[in-house]
Amino acid sequence: MYLADYHVHSTCSQDGRQTMAQAAQAAVDAGLDELCLTDHVDTVYWGPEQKPRWDFDWDAVRRQFRQAQEQWGHRITLRLGAELGEAAMSFQRAEHLMQNAPPLDFVIGSVHMAGKKFHHKDLYYIEKADEAYYDSIIDSYLEDVLALARWGKFQVLGHLTLPLRYINENYGEHMTFAHHMDQVEEIFRTIIPKGLGIECNTNRGNEPLPGADILRLYRRLGGEIITLGSDAHRPADVGCFIRQRQELLRECGFRYFTTFTGGKPEFKEL
Repeated sequence: MYLADYHVHSTCSQDGRQTMAQAAQAAVDAGLDELCLTDHVDTVYWGPEQKPRWDFDWDAVRRQFRQAQEQWGHRITLRLGAELGEAAMSFQRAEHLMQNAPPLDFVIGSVHMAGKKFHHKDLYYIEKADEAYYDSIIDSYLEDVLALARWGKFQVLGHLTLPLRYINENYGEHMTFAHHMDQVEEIFRTIIPKGLGIECNTNRGNEPLPGADILRLYRRLGGEIITLGSDAHRPADVGCFIRQRQELLRECGFRYFTTFTGGKPEFKEL
């Protein structure tokens, strides 16, 4: 069984709690064969004002990745990636932020905000409310995901059902995307012909994002490119539930998962 974690953050991310070298050591300790570092590159600064962001410290990324390679590259395959967040809020800023990046193996395209209807409110700050409110949040969020999918300058869509992390885990709800499957299908019909994929985010051992219903839909529509990522921000979570989510992919009809080199997919047997 080949094990790869393709969603991990270091202190090059605002919320990271590990260096890239520490993440690489944790990956080795967890028995992984491959690790891709994917720090947040966002078009806005985090916080209530959503100030536009035009710069990113790529030098710190280069330095940390070089150190990780020097210390652990002989024990594990290390790839350099990025999680490009909120590109749909300004594709111009997204392209500007990425133009000075070192050669990247992999880019996750992701949305963490509730979309235009909610003034791009951070999903982390969703209020506890009723199902109608939650469905409205999901609907608005997916509008931004669709815009991101149409733009398409990434390899996979990250944690497609991210609102459920905050609705269900923070408030003990049991929401699903059942009322939004037409939107999800439109997103899949947009990315699949482009040769783009999705991520199965293990969510650090919590509810996978997305779950089996959406994974099966993606596979049924012809989707084959799929990565596995823990979304780890600290060493204890690197590689978390990668083995179990490989089994989930098999149950959903997948025969392979995907890793990347220089932006090109490589298929590993499940």
